[in-house]
Amino acid sequence: MTFQFLLVLILLALLFDFMNGFHDAANSIATVVSTGVLRPQWAVIWAAFFNFVAYFLFEHTVAATIGKGTIDPAIVDHYVIFGALLGAIAWNVITWYFGIPSSSSHALIGGLVGAAIAKSGTESLISSGLVKTVSFIVISPLLGMLLGSLMMLAVAWIARRATPRRVDKWFRRLQLVSAAAYSLGHGGNDAQKTAGIIWMLLISATLTNPEVVPHWMQANSGHLPAWVVVMCYITIGAGTMFGGWRIVKTMGQKLTKLKPVGGFCAETGGALTLFIATHWGIPVSTTHTITGAIVGVGSCESPKAVRWGLAGNIVMAWILTIPCSAFMAGIGWEIARRVF
Repeated sequence: MTFQFLLVLILLALLFDFMNGFHDAANSIATVVSTGVLRPQWAVIWAAFFNFVAYFLFEHTVAATIGKGTIDPAIVDHYVIFGALLGAIAWNVITWYFGIPSSSSHALIGGLVGAAIAKSGTESLISSGLVKTVSFIVISPLLGMLLGSLMMLAVAWIARRATPRRVDKWFRRLQLVSAAAYSLGHGGNDAQKTAGIIWMLLISATLTNPEVVPHWMQANSGHLPAWVVVMCYITIGAGTMFGGWRIVKTMGQKLTKLKPVGGFCAETGGALTLFIATHWGIPVSTTHTITGAIVGVGSCESPKAVRWGLAGNIVMAWILTIPCSAFMAGIGWEIARRVF
């Protein structure tokens, strides 16, 4: 592997990180935009800022899971990384085009799995890390739904004697706090995934081709380079600033109608879920989390308030994400092996 190809792979990883922020902007801002608390332009700036602030608040446990706990690091090379990123980016583009809020996180996991299997078969997978990640496909939306519902019930009881106008006034302000908290959780969990990929790539290059890796870029399994983390947080923040408006419309307007109090409860429930997962180093889907929280809040008001048919289509996209991105990553690995 040449130094130029190493740079291409790092840039490809950052492209995925940018698309992650772009694709998942809906997770951070859909509720605050749909309730009219912030205009879209201000909402994305708000979210992007707190995406970056997360760098200073969270340990790099998720990056460690991606870098060392998903596939066997010994089989990782530039072909595997290329295939994984190509599969994840391709699935993100497809789901963005159709406005489907799928998971960038699970697209990346699927990409790693597909490329690893294409190279070395299923024995290259680390079952403990994958079971933990896959189980949270179910757990994170359910936990988001539970916490969002509990928040909504608690707020309804606390504000039972307040006028609707007064409730709306207060929660328009509080939703700024909840949107910031959710953006912190988004940055803390999602930006670390790309950092883990670049870390894995640098470790592989340092071990196999140390002569092409400058000293300042060399890495080992015991320390995640700070420059990698900073670049990933800046990139995901930039992606969020551009925003994925097709998905914002699906999440904030089509799934259920939210008022500021509902937006606050959904974002707070989702943020708590992300904080818990990031603390334990579990790479979860911010999309799954906020969708579950929005559905929980909407169903508290009335089960008919949720468009369950659309919710079913979203769940189907969740189920397809890992196998589809894995399939495309396997093709990407084969292309890289033949072309490069």
